Amino acid sequence: MEFSGNHVGREGNAALTRERRSRSWYGMADKDGFIRRSWMKSQGFPDHAFDGRPVIGICNTWSELTPCNSGLRDLAEGVKRGIWEAGGFPVEFPVMSLGETQMKPTAMLFRNLLAMDVEESIRAYGMDGVVLLGGCDKTTPGQLMGAASVDLPTIVVSSGPMLNGKWKGRELGSGTDVRKFATAVKAGEMTLADFMATESGMSRSRGVCMTMGTASTMASLTEAMGIALPTNAALPAVDARRMALAHMTGRRIVEMVEEDLKLSDVVTRASFENAIIANAAVGGSTNAVVHLLALAGRVGVDLELADFEISGDIPLLVNCMPSGKYLMEDFCYAGGMPAVLAEIAHLLRPARTVLGSDIAAYHEGAECYNRDVIYAFDTPLQPAAGLRVLRGNLAPRGAIVKPSAATGELLERDGEAFVFETIEELKANIDREDLPVTADTFLVLKGCGPKGYPGMPEVGDMPLPAKLVKQGVRDMVRISDGRMSGTAFGTVILHVSPEASDGGPLALVRTGDRIRISARRGILELLVDDGELVARRAGWKPPPPHYTRGYAKMYVEHVLQADQGADLDFLVGKDTRPVTRESH
Repeated sequence: MEFSGNHVGREGNAALTRERRSRSWYGMADKDGFIRRSWMKSQGFPDHAFDGRPVIGICNTWSELTPCNSGLRDLAEGVKRGIWEAGGFPVEFPVMSLGETQMKPTAMLFRNLLAMDVEESIRAYGMDGVVLLGGCDKTTPGQLMGAASVDLPTIVVSSGPMLNGKWKGRELGSGTDVRKFATAVKAGEMTLADFMATESGMSRSRGVCMTMGTASTMASLTEAMGIALPTNAALPAVDARRMALAHMTGRRIVEMVEEDLKLSDVVTRASFENAIIANAAVGGSTNAVVHLLALAGRVGVDLELADFEISGDIPLLVNCMPSGKYLMEDFCYAGGMPAVLAEIAHLLRPARTVLGSDIAAYHEGAECYNRDVIYAFDTPLQPAAGLRVLRGNLAPRGAIVKPSAATGELLERDGEAFVFETIEELKANIDREDLPVTADTFLVLKGCGPKGYPGMPEVGDMPLPAKLVKQGVRDMVRISDGRMSGTAFGTVILHVSPEASDGGPLALVRTGDRIRISARRGILELLVDDGELVARRAGWKPPPPHYTRGYAKMYVEHVLQADQGADLDFLVGKDTRPVTRESH
């Protein structure tokens, strides 16, 4: 028997009476239905909230420990307004929040834990659709991974970027300028007092990094993939239009439930290719690679590292830090992602979106209002600036480099390696005046992959040796199995796979070895005789584990390598079976 509260009339609409997932939670006139409705009513919900209308979960990563997401509590209210207006029943629920700047050893260690939290929360509770509220780097991919494994109607609202940083009449970009200033202090070009004074001017409002870091990259890609509404990428966190966007998202998710438009209907091979193309055009984060690969594994799309090579000839159009000079607030006012999508429209694959229409609707009528921020496709900021995939005996399963943030002449050369076996060894020695390195040295860092750290931290953009900084050196070739922040820059080769701690060839590199890189030809080679490498392999032993209990232990035992998205092996794929067992 189905419970319809004290209200009638909704039964006259066939779309509204189609059986919903929430019915077995709230629609039954039995003991279990009684318990669930009664306890929900203790919060003040009236009878008619349970009349069969769609129940919409609002998956919120709000936390004061995640400053990027600190505005999501307010945005949730906007989403609720839209859901009520469209005839739905909103229910907000918390999941783990991952603060990139606050967590040790790295937020990436916990991305998969967030995905588990999201997946099991959606599966266990009686919702028909879900709105994902995220922002900081790992929250958006973690939420999408979890939601994809349940595959309900799903839509994203990002927290939005901070306002531009300001200090002594100049614009400040979070992350990017921090690194530049730290180097300037090391070089004696900036006082420590001035460095400390920029701290308060850097982060002037809530929101994610206002550079094209990982958070803004993922917000941009959710728009390019059609899993968030247009303009999601760039509206500042404190802009009233982001609240309006949240409201309209609440309305749209109810319609998506009525249309049975699931996440898998939107996240397809075509939408992934659009994301890869768009990532190149905006100068997006290298972290997008590992997140898109992980999401593809959840939805069952056969996406490989090699597929990112389609972006190699895509020009850079967005003049935002770290690949340019402007910030996300400027990007918004220049036209945002709709303007970018209009410029690359001829490259985009036909793909369905959360609007139910093709991605073309996202840039229909879009204009650019500042060509110094968003360049035209035919006259780009940089030609052929997309991510490059490198392979060779040093990275049999691949590595990546971001040419738009690198020094071009460093991308085609041989060099002598100086090796740091651990991040602790690097930190203890990088600023030694007697460090035997030159500007032509290749710095190599091991032990920073998914298993090794563990969690694959953003330390691949190693600091430059102090003695070289004082000589005016501002970039060097750096190679590691770790990641780098989306706000970082430099000639940094990342995600070397397999990682050193898993026995990859990177583990065998020694100081003095010669390495060859060619971004143009996609090469990363260790120029050491095969016989010598065999001998080194025989003497190699895996490092002892950092963690022996809890989630971290499970993570190390089950995490996949970077070229597979660093998901946990037992989480790949999805399970859409209904929950049939009762708790009462």
